[in-house]
Amino acid sequence: MSLIGHSVPPIFRRGPAPLVRLMVFVAIALTMLVADLKFRYLEVMRQSLSVILYPVEMAAATPADLVRNASTYFATLAKVQKENAELRGERLRVGERLVQFEQMSRENDELRGLLGMAQRLEARSVAAQVLYAARDPFSRKVILDRGATHGVDAGQAVVDATGVIGQVSRVYPIQSEVTLLTDKDQAIPVTVARNGLRGAVFGAGRGQLELRFLPANADVQPGDELLTSGLDGLYLPGLPVARVMRVERDSQAFARILCLPLGGVESSMRVLVLSRAEPLPPMPDPAEALPIVPEGRGAGSPAEHQGEAKPTNPKAPG
Repeated sequence: MSLIGHSVPPIFRRGPAPLVRLMVFVAIALTMLVADLKFRYLEVMRQSLSVILYPVEMAAATPADLVRNASTYFATLAKVQKENAELRGERLRVGERLVQFEQMSRENDELRGLLGMAQRLEARSVAAQVLYAARDPFSRKVILDRGATHGVDAGQAVVDATGVIGQVSRVYPIQSEVTLLTDKDQAIPVTVARNGLRGAVFGAGRGQLELRFLPANADVQPGDELLTSGLDGLYLPGLPVARVMRVERDSQAFARILCLPLGGVESSMRVLVLSRAEPLPPMPDPAEALPIVPEGRGAGSPAEHQGEAKPTNPKAPG
């Protein structure tokens, strides 16, 4: 069957040419643009489409945002960790400096107190530092960094800025041992500052002292301050020793008087080692104090005046 002269069925017709359709669509688009520019009739449609398409835009931007936020998060985390490490190190350095400052402040206060104590006392003193406590757990003793080469002798009193803390009991070449007042074998003669009553203070342990061998009716009251009497020749008189805390008077012959030391017996690190109290010079003998006058040469004696009034003349006639 020949196909010459056969026409295309209507269903397969293609319509206008593509160029014609392009021109038509361009004209329609330009018309819509000019109309929208003039009358703004597509504004509502544009807003509606933006609301509808917003989730799609966010979903499309989510991967990029996740990558950007993850990189920012890890960079910020590393920066924060580095800053935290630097701040932690700086805090440790500041804390160390603060501890050193507080320690130096306490040492300066102790040294000022010792300087004031040394100026008040008219005695030779040696500044020392407490190194450590003695190894004997049944005694209260400390070791100083000054010894015989520094002029420290056994029996000398040891004080801090507020009072007596002990006595040198053993001396080494460059160190010395101090028995504290609270030791049970330590005793010191004292006097009550209020009325001059004399007594002896003994170590009672547990950081306390006891004023012993006073009668039950002794005039001692809580709050009285005890000073060294200087009767033993070792301690200078007038050094603060302790303060009376409790007085127990019962049927016994002696009162039980408990005291607390005024000095930092258990806490002082800077101390002064005082020389022994010098004995008073002996009283002069009244007989030796009078001047010795030769016999017959006393002032205003009759023989002297008579000799001056009547001198001998060898040339006088006989």
